[in-house]
Amino acid sequence: MKELLFLAHRIPYPPDKGDKIRSSHLLRHLALRYKVHLGAFIDDARDWAHVGKLKEMCGETCFVPLRAMPARVLSLAALATGEPLTLRYFRSARLKNWVEDVLRSRPVERAMVYSSAMAQYLPGASAGRVRRVLDFVDLDSDKWRQYGERSRGLLRWLYRREAERLLECERSYAQDFDASLFVSEAEARLFTALAPKAAGRVAVVMNGVDTDYFSPERDYPNPYSADEAVLVFTGAMDYWANVDAVVWFTREVFPLVRASFPEACFYIVGARPAREVLDLGQVPGVRVTGTVPDTRPYLAHARAAVAPLRMARGVQNKVLEAMAMARPVVASPQAVAGISPCAELLEWATDVPSAAAQFLVAALRGSAATGRGEALREHVLRHYRWGDKLAQVESIIEGTH
Repeated sequence: MKELLFLAHRIPYPPDKGDKIRSSHLLRHLALRYKVHLGAFIDDARDWAHVGKLKEMCGETCFVPLRAMPARVLSLAALATGEPLTLRYFRSARLKNWVEDVLRSRPVERAMVYSSAMAQYLPGASAGRVRRVLDFVDLDSDKWRQYGERSRGLLRWLYRREAERLLECERSYAQDFDASLFVSEAEARLFTALAPKAAGRVAVVMNGVDTDYFSPERDYPNPYSADEAVLVFTGAMDYWANVDAVVWFTREVFPLVRASFPEACFYIVGARPAREVLDLGQVPGVRVTGTVPDTRPYLAHARAAVAPLRMARGVQNKVLEAMAMARPVVASPQAVAGISPCAELLEWATDVPSAAAQFLVAALRGSAATGRGEALREHVLRHYRWGDKLAQVESIIEGTH
């Protein structure tokens, strides 16, 4: 069996948040075809419970704890060196030594590097015989650019600096690695416009959805009260883009919905809610759940899902999962930009509060929503099954794509 090195900025299991969903599926697929040696950071103490499962799946492993506050402080050294803060944040001598040891002691000829932050561990000068594929997923530098546009003062300068320095590194990595992957055509087009010299090495591998797991045909317990007509948002609630989205929605859209449909409730479902999110629980009709064991019941019994993201890159798994569950979706144009064209999704894509409220009231009343959810699921079944996506990755790793 061929041997492969897999590096990830976050432990690729369990698949409980956006980036870990993609990396988990990649790892499980590759582990059936290669002897995989896995190196990853762990930034959530609860994830240490899953290390044993990954050790059973893989060959050599290295898991490095990553604590956010100390890592942020150490990353500030990049201000003196001119590096992106991101690279310093994810820098570990222990992981670097482990990678070098694996390359020296094992017959590794393939490598999958998940996220641009991890490319620093496998530069071409040290990779030798290894064919290297870098999965950018989406363009991190552009996220920092968006953050800078919505910030002021020192943070505005800091985020803009990070966007510029990280883009320089992303360009360099894409020219150095054998292939670079992006999650959507939109991300690939943006990057190749910014890094035209790397255009010939860029490929698109879209995310998939486990449509058997996210299926409206299953029976789910109803987590809502009988008198609640629910709109739901799912996602990690310490992630800035998600926090911004639910705060904006609660302030700008939800009051308009309640004015027309007083029974409406807005459920914010996701782990680690930030203080701004917890405060929204004081707003009439808004519920903040925190961590839940399974998001599917919350989707299955909601009248509609919302994804009002004002800062977004790539493909939003929360949108695909709601579509797979046959829920009507009202989302911002940014949240659906990476998803292949779907009339039923685009018709209700808006960042205008009054229009969003109109669509949601229609969903709450059942009017104009009949058949919409089924059409969204059918779109996912046609375009977003994991099997085809993972086979494509394997062919890129082997250089036969």
